Amino acid sequence: MKSPSSQLHSAAIFPSPAFLWRFKVLLFMIWGFSCCKIGWDSVMRMSADLRNLFLYEVFLYYNPLLIVTLMVWVWGVNLWVFSQSNVGYAQIFDLDQNHLTHKEIWKCSTWMTITVPTSMTAYLYFYSNGNVSLAALQPVSLYIAVAMVLISPFDIFYLSSRYFLLRTLWRIALPLQAISFPDFFLADILTSMAKVFSDLERSVCRMVHRQVATIAWLEADSVCGSHSIAIPLVLVFPYLCRLFQCLRQFKDTKEKTTLFNALKYSTAVPVIFLSALKYHVFPDRWTNFYSPLWLLSSVVNSLYSFYWDIARDWDLSGFSRIFKFSRSSMLSNMFYGRKWVYFWVIGSNLVLRCTWTYKLSSHLRHNYLTVFTITALEILRRFQWIFFRVENEWNKISRSSLDQLLPMTGIQEEEEMLIETNNHIV
Repeated sequence: MKSPSSQLHSAAIFPSPAFLWRFKVLLFMIWGFSCCKIGWDSVMRMSADLRNLFLYEVFLYYNPLLIVTLMVWVWGVNLWVFSQSNVGYAQIFDLDQNHLTHKEIWKCSTWMTITVPTSMTAYLYFYSNGNVSLAALQPVSLYIAVAMVLISPFDIFYLSSRYFLLRTLWRIALPLQAISFPDFFLADILTSMAKVFSDLERSVCRMVHRQVATIAWLEADSVCGSHSIAIPLVLVFPYLCRLFQCLRQFKDTKEKTTLFNALKYSTAVPVIFLSALKYHVFPDRWTNFYSPLWLLSSVVNSLYSFYWDIARDWDLSGFSRIFKFSRSSMLSNMFYGRKWVYFWVIGSNLVLRCTWTYKLSSHLRHNYLTVFTITALEILRRFQWIFFRVENEWNKISRSSLDQLLPMTGIQEEEEMLIETNNHIV
């Protein structure tokens, strides 16, 4: 048994949680300032003609991991709101008891936030100091480490959750089985990360061909050049996966709405390939014929996707029902009386749906700062989308459970009435 004096002694040894939190925040600020200072000095050390080209290459290698980190952060926020609002997301996604909570998700995103910028800073530092081999090793080792963590068979780094993710990705790539909610939910998120897969493909291509920390890849006709046919193929892959999922759902359920949903994803195909044609046709032909077609297909895809978000995925087509809150729900309870929230969500979804076309168009990708900004905004749009999509699914499950209980309640009431009648006769 511990005496009171020993308990006081142990309390004096271990600092308070508030002190530890402040200490961690201080370390994080020191780390962030150091990365910014070293990175800025490294960039300024380069010549002006090489600086912009090299920053584009740095963006290409680290943009996918930065966007994934942002997605993990906002997914943790989604889970936190669901847990605070008593939304059974574990039941919706068919998760076991070992599923990750928002705290564990944030822990993963914190380590990702530290690891990716540190590797990027080391890349800039070594390259600006002339050590090209060490600079090239930074993104290569980071990508290998991420792949090893994902496929590691050891019971570390949340083994069950990692394998659940990998199994779902496999089911998305080969939709040969019945489509579950996690399957098409994650596939929808992957469509918002199409540019991530495109940059990932080019990054891996350059790593395999030893073009890291060089400018050989700037040639348009090189193996990993900007005119590669692999770019539109990778961009369109998430949309094709989602299209095949809809066709599989129609085969299983015979619901015609799944065909209209498949049509929505098919409208992204001409946007992607018409944009890629700019590198393979004469400029006059592009300006007079293909560019108007690309613009028309972009408008169709944006408006169709916007309609489907509002009317189908969110079930917010009846505006009087939205703003009067006649049906109780998670968001109506949270934002009761705040109509501006719905105006903001619907309006921002329309604007960001239109700007997302910029990311699907390979001939507009060279302004990497604009591309990164639009990609980050698309992640935030998807962050909003998740709230309403999961809420809509939770309402369906709740209504289904209620419909199953009502017949049983009616039977019990009839039995009680019969018993009372028989007692009255006797």
